[in-house]
Amino acid sequence: MTIFGVGLHVLVAIFFAIHAIRSGQQLYWVVILFLFPGLGSIVYFFAIYLPNSRLQHGARKAVNAAARTLDPGRELREARDAYEFTPTAQNQMRLASALLEAGNAEEAAATYEACLNGPFSGDLEIRYGAARATLASGRAAAAVTHLQAIRASDDKFRAEQVSLLLAQALAAAGRQDQARAEFEHALGRYNGFAVQAEFAIWAAGVGDADKARQLYGELQRTMERWPRHTRDMNQPLVRRLNAAMASVPR
Repeated sequence: MTIFGVGLHVLVAIFFAIHAIRSGQQLYWVVILFLFPGLGSIVYFFAIYLPNSRLQHGARKAVNAAARTLDPGRELREARDAYEFTPTAQNQMRLASALLEAGNAEEAAATYEACLNGPFSGDLEIRYGAARATLASGRAAAAVTHLQAIRASDDKFRAEQVSLLLAQALAAAGRQDQARAEFEHALGRYNGFAVQAEFAIWAAGVGDADKARQLYGELQRTMERWPRHTRDMNQPLVRRLNAAMASVPR
């Protein structure tokens, strides 16, 4: 058993050493893991491996979701208090994000645009937030301007999300031909579930029943293979999709 135990420690250390090399960690971790395979593996697990693992991210998301359910206004209250106490650019950005998540699109848009007037005027994450907020507040033309500025600055930044949001903003601005072209671009390049679903919702809304039915058939085949947690996570979008398809002639 002692021999087996030593061997197991070494195997675990080798596993973490490979992880350290592949993930670009400092090489001293490899030295620590081989000099002290038992203790080194424990330290590496809690210091490096767990914080970057899917398990940790999933647990954090679950905790955040539970907190929002129990106290949905907490993040906004804390963000507003933080900004009022220390009105830094970082706290202003946090407040803008919290306002948007809380559904206060008008105030979120104003706060994001105030951020863009400061030293972070070139921050694409802030401009993307401003685009989301302006679209949610009914200012589709402003959202289009923000998104086109992002694409002109860096066409790889959030490429799928920017393309999808731009298609939605063009549609909301009444530029349906351009919206279709952008939806087609997003579908051809990314073909994610959200792109397909939003394209189908748009097609149903503009009376393109054939396109809506084609996309809906593909989406149904995808949803049939979903595990329960994926279905739960996408439930709001699926509800919107089903409501849109209810108006499409059979």
